[in-house]
Amino acid sequence: MSVKLRLRRIGRTKIPVFSIVATDSRNARDGRYIEDLGRYYPLREPAEVKLDEDRALYWLDNGAQPSDTVRSILYRRGLMLHNHLEQKGESPDTIEEEVQAFRERMAEKGDDLKMAVQPAGQDALEKERARAEELDEEAELRAQATSLSDVQDEAAADEADAGDAGDAEVDAGDAEDTADEDTDEDA
Repeated sequence: MSVKLRLRRIGRTKIPVFSIVATDSRNARDGRYIEDLGRYYPLREPAEVKLDEDRALYWLDNGAQPSDTVRSILYRRGLMLHNHLEQKGESPDTIEEEVQAFRERMAEKGDDLKMAVQPAGQDALEKERARAEELDEEAELRAQATSLSDVQDEAAADEADAGDAGDAEVDAGDAEDTADEDTDEDA
């Protein structure tokens, strides 16, 4: 069985999204596949690739032949270099250094392909964690605002009570003055 790494279209009409798959070369383009390795979003600016690099290397090591587009994607990620150095028998440390240097050169070159470093599932997990942190921060701010408004309400209530007590004393004094005036007029 001849295995190929190629694109499988899964997007809607006029909104292409491709799945990077390992498939038998005799299967149809959008037909059955062996394993889904990632996603390719060509319409995003810049084009975005999410790829499980370990599984792509596994299939390359087992002789899978990438299509031209997938070969380009793997090359930009440094996976073709990684596979080549592994086949030459280089040490894992040397391979890692070479791949890292290659990725830095590609970044300096200003490549127009945005690449997700982590596997596809990690991106959604990190977005969810970031959203949870934002919600926690908002809840803390609301709690602080509520406690601050409670303190302000209590201070306003204390002032109002003090003001009411002062008004009550003034009212009591006015009532006594009025009572004195009434008795003076009666006499």
